[in-house]
Amino acid sequence: MKSHLELIGESQLPYPGTEGHTSFLSTSYTLLSRTSTAEFPIGYILESVFNALTKVPVAIKGELEVNRARRTIAWPLFPTESERSAVVAATCAYWREKGTFEVLKGWRNELYPVYGPDNELLFNVERSASPLLGVVTYGVHMSCYTVVSEEEGKGYPFKLWIPRRAKTKQTYGGMLDNTVAGGIASGEEHFESLVREADEEASLPGKLVREKAEDVGAITYIYVREGRAGGESGVVQPECQYVYDLELPKDVIPQPKDGEVECFYLWTVEECLEALGKGEFKPNCAACVLDFLVRRKVIGGKEGEEISRRLHRKLDFPEPHGT
Repeated sequence: MKSHLELIGESQLPYPGTEGHTSFLSTSYTLLSRTSTAEFPIGYILESVFNALTKVPVAIKGELEVNRARRTIAWPLFPTESERSAVVAATCAYWREKGTFEVLKGWRNELYPVYGPDNELLFNVERSASPLLGVVTYGVHMSCYTVVSEEEGKGYPFKLWIPRRAKTKQTYGGMLDNTVAGGIASGEEHFESLVREADEEASLPGKLVREKAEDVGAITYIYVREGRAGGESGVVQPECQYVYDLELPKDVIPQPKDGEVECFYLWTVEECLEALGKGEFKPNCAACVLDFLVRRKVIGGKEGEEISRRLHRKLDFPEPHGT
């Protein structure tokens, strides 16, 4: 059985000031964006990705500015968002055509935004390619629960709705998830993304979600991808997840709709904790469930404080858009 802190720590980039973080920085590059007035970090690129980037023809990727002593890469070096987006798209398409990276076999034809420090859109990137650039990605997660008697809840006045991902999913097939979860596409407002995902994944009425979903903030962390995520292991994916809670009436039962979810369970806290300890949850969904349990005082004390600290990590890049 895994401890709660192990569940969070095993898939996260070590914190600054630790030996692990220093070792990571010594073998990777920081991706920089440059404007006419400033230069700032926006992502972490592994040595393997840097080597692949240098092999992309200049006519496709444009120029790079590399400082090997500082281990930084400034790219893409174009003045407008549309030019930068076009160059990033062409580079990713080149890699896909050449079969450079396994992760691009999961090509989504969906764009993720990359923001600057003033919430300005720097460029868009194909969703499946975002971890190659190590840029911050954004998603929505919602924990749905039903109020029950403490006797029925075995000491707690609620049960949680937990879905099992379809075994055919490209990533983490067959693992447990949050009731509703999904990535936010470029140009999509995060609450509208939640309403859409709630309908597509759980057949929840938009009116119910709009009226009753409770905004409980965001969690932030830097995830290091592994094999179950699909594609290359070790690439870094900073994430910001906008988090919501929704109490469902007893007559509202989530139902699979788009084929991404196999089934839903209505579980007690005890059942959720057991599944967490067995490592059955998708890593970022385990984080969201733990965040819920800390906020509901199921997990408290120093352990709860440490979980909360780790799930509200200050990112090394521009602060999360919209928070």
